[in-house]
Parts: sequence; structure tokens; C-alpha cells
Amino acid sequence: MIFEETELKGAFVIKPEPSADERGFFARTFCRREFEAHGLDPRVGQCSISFNHTKGTLRGMHFQRPPRVEARLVRCTRGAAYDVILDLRGGSPTLGRWVANELTGENCWGVYVPAGFAHGYQTLEDGTELAYQMSELYDPAAAGGVRWDDPAFAITWPAAVRTISPKDLGYPDFTWPSAF
Repeated sequence: MIFEETELKGAFVIKPEPSADERGFFARTFCRREFEAHGLDPRVGQCSISFNHTKGTLRGMHFQRPPRVEARLVRCTRGAAYDVILDLRGGSPTLGRWVANELTGENCWGVYVPAGFAHGYQTLEDGTELAYQMSELYDPAAAGGVRWDDPAFAITWPAAVRTISPKDLGYPDFTWPSAF
């Protein structure tokens, strides 16, 4: 695997190194030892998938508060998504900054989202599916988020939002210095 740190310290794009032959390819997408060597949390408390019917669906920006703050490894397994991570760590030099990557079923990239970040994405194709590995169990009492269009962050999305949940629309304006 190739670990490429983003401009947000501790956040990585993880690219598999496929071994290909006439059958197709095989590639590792997770290795506890390699994650630990890069200072990443390798614990997996829960795995989930998210399927989205239509292009333009937006999910996010989500996080969990302490004591259930979580790291995530997110990968697109079908279709394509514009994946956004947002640093909400108090005291971080990149607090309030975000980065985006295009994840596809074709490129097989994963994004490591450190604890203290919010995560969201917009689908770029109908029938897009993302797979998640989270370091903590989901706790509804710890679940939180910031609005996808909060002017405090000015996240640039690639297209008009066609589908979004009422919950994601209803997050209040973010208050500084941080959520964590």
C-alpha cells in the first residue's frame, strides 16, 4: 500500500498496489502493522457500507464526540464519490481546513480520517457505494456534524445537491474553536 499524507496532518490517502494477471488483480487495502508504522489507529470496532441511489446525493459532514471519537477508513467500492474530510481538532494548525479526493470503485483508494475530523461525500454516479471501517462503535448520543454548506468552512462541492437528509440540512453554524 502507498500512504500519501494529505496537507492535514495525520490524514492519508491510501492507494493499493495491485498484483495483476490474466484473472484481474489482488491488492491489500488494510494491514494493522503498516497502519501502526504510519502512526494510524488500526483498531476496527465496526464496519459499515453506505449505498446511494442517485448522483448528487450528499452525506455529511459527520463525526462522533468524545468519548466515542473515531478514526475511519473510507473506500468507494462501486461508483464514484467526492470525499471530503474536515479538521475539527482543537489546537490543530489546520483547524477548519478541508481536503477532498475522488474515490472510485476503479481506483480503489481509501481515505484515513483521523479522530477529530468530520467526514462527508457527494456521489458522482448513480449506484455509488462506500465501505467504512471505524475504530469505535457507533453511539447515537455521540453523533454530531457540521453543515455541508457552513460558510465557516466554504467547502466546494462538485455539483448541485440532489438528495440530502433533513438531519444533515439541520446542523447549526459551527462555533469556534473546535468540536473536540
